[in-house]
Amino acid sequence: MKKAVSRATRAAIASAVLVGALPGAWAQTSTDTGETMPTTNHDDMAGMNHDAPAATSSANGSMNGMDDMKDMQGSHDMSSMSGMSGTSTMQGGSPPPGARDPDAYAEGQDFGPIPRPRMADEHSFGSLLVNRLETVRTTDTNSATYDVQGWYGRDYDRATLKGEGDIDRRHLQTARTELLWSHAFASYWDSQLGIRHDNGSGPDRNWLAVGVQGLAPYWFDVEATAYVGPAGRSALRLSAEYELLITQRLILQPRLEGRLYGRDDPERGIGNGLSDVVAGMRLRYEITRQFAPYLGVEWAGTFGDTRRLARDAGERTSETRLVAGLRVWF
Repeated sequence: MKKAVSRATRAAIASAVLVGALPGAWAQTSTDTGETMPTTNHDDMAGMNHDAPAATSSANGSMNGMDDMKDMQGSHDMSSMSGMSGTSTMQGGSPPPGARDPDAYAEGQDFGPIPRPRMADEHSFGSLLVNRLETVRTTDTNSATYDVQGWYGRDYDRATLKGEGDIDRRHLQTARTELLWSHAFASYWDSQLGIRHDNGSGPDRNWLAVGVQGLAPYWFDVEATAYVGPAGRSALRLSAEYELLITQRLILQPRLEGRLYGRDDPERGIGNGLSDVVAGMRLRYEITRQFAPYLGVEWAGTFGDTRRLARDAGERTSETRLVAGLRVWF
């Protein structure tokens, strides 16, 4: 009976030794790889083959080993906390001598022979469009017409020059010249403010011009300008164009223009209300995008008091014209 109890006691002590020794055995770390490696505690194994006092001593040693590991772990945590608080040095050490300051990377160096790049609305551009430079044939006579528009400036603000006129029998019949300041207030739209000067047959007239120009939905090129002049004169000019691409080079361009005046100006043959309307269609072939000859037909008619004044002067109140011309831009 005593022998059986002794064996049972030894088995219980051996189990306790194994449970206490295993955590200490796994706590040893390889200095080369940093990985935890298992080891064998020979003292604990020896406790399995000796009496209870020896086994108990071995168990106490294992418990002491666990306390040592807790102390090491606590020390490691404190060192980690000190590194987080900023007491540790930066990884990689101090920068080498002569390293560039990231806050002043260029260090006074320029672009050399390359000019400084410009961004956004810093560039100034210019363009000249001769929309119509054509000869006009009617049943009575031949004449010439020009319609020119040029601008110079930046994306949002630019100076714009517009000119339109008719030349008949080598004499300037009517001419409209506008000098405007254009400002982009929306995508594809410019507001315009400036002056207008009319000359040709009759006395010259000067106007203050305010209007808009842009690309309406469905790609209609639209202009609408109101004019105010001395002696209570006022006027409104509306025009619209559309380009229908038959091919990449063959383009059909319908055009409509109308003018209204606030009061009669008999010296220039202008009456109150709707003065005249011109509707035409031109077919051009673009040899290049900048150079395109065209043929077309248009109808011009007068209305209201302007029709009466034209009739009194012995002029036609409406007519159909054949046109041939050139469209160029630079």
